[in-house]
Amino acid sequence: MLNALLQGILLGGLYALFAMGLAVIYGVMRLVNIAHGDLIVLAAYATLSVAALLHAGPFVAIPIVIAGFAVLGYVMQRGLLNRVLGADVLPPLVVTYGLSLVIQNVLLQAYSADARSLDVGGLATASLHVGGGIALGVMPLLVFGVALAVAAVLEYVFGHTRLGMAFRATADDRATVRLLGLDDGGVYAAAAAISFAVVAIAGLFMGIKTTFTPDLGPNFLLYAFEAVVISGLGSFWGTFVGAILLGVAQSIGFAINPGWGILAGHFVFLAVLLWRPTGLFARSAA
Repeated sequence: MLNALLQGILLGGLYALFAMGLAVIYGVMRLVNIAHGDLIVLAAYATLSVAALLHAGPFVAIPIVIAGFAVLGYVMQRGLLNRVLGADVLPPLVVTYGLSLVIQNVLLQAYSADARSLDVGGLATASLHVGGGIALGVMPLLVFGVALAVAAVLEYVFGHTRLGMAFRATADDRATVRLLGLDDGGVYAAAAAISFAVVAIAGLFMGIKTTFTPDLGPNFLLYAFEAVVISGLGSFWGTFVGAILLGVAQSIGFAINPGWGILAGHFVFLAVLLWRPTGLFARSAA
């Protein structure tokens, strides 16, 4: 059980990367991006292609992919999603669902349905023995450290910068922000750029951890959504902890019975939803 707990905590680091990109979008513009999981898969394929083009490893390719995804997020939000945001939540859901289908089919045509992975050599299987028959993978530790760094950066940006102040003000009252002369569309586009940059990082580590195919996006969206709901919209540290709770639940479920892992995570999600619908770390609206 101790080993399952430790492995679950490390798995939560990957889920935190999935969730924080979604939390940025939802926290600023109250938009549930149905294409979020497919964008993670797209980032993995983009990293694969850039690495092949450069004849280098994924870690060399990822800065280019992050920059490209940030631009893609800004342009997509500015040119498409801003046009459908409003009081009605249905149009953004329909548009992002359409994007999800488009991404899946484009990837299927471009790369086929064959499973792919990102090769980092022996780093993927390297481990550290900590005693008691317990070994921690070097790559999961790296993922966990990167997730911590991403959470710290996002928390600082949103809590201690002028851009973060604009994000929080626009999320609270878009109409008042417009009256003050702030370009709310530009604020939303900047938030999307940050979200997509985090998505690119998540796609890198997802592609290293496991094989991926064009149809896996909905699974990653579900994990990200569950982590965000478990934590609530309080802080990125809360999202990080919510993702760890989901990872630990799945890991312990797998330890008890191989068929119970994913189901255990869903049970934790439903329990939080019933007991505290606003999430465990949601800040008071008062």
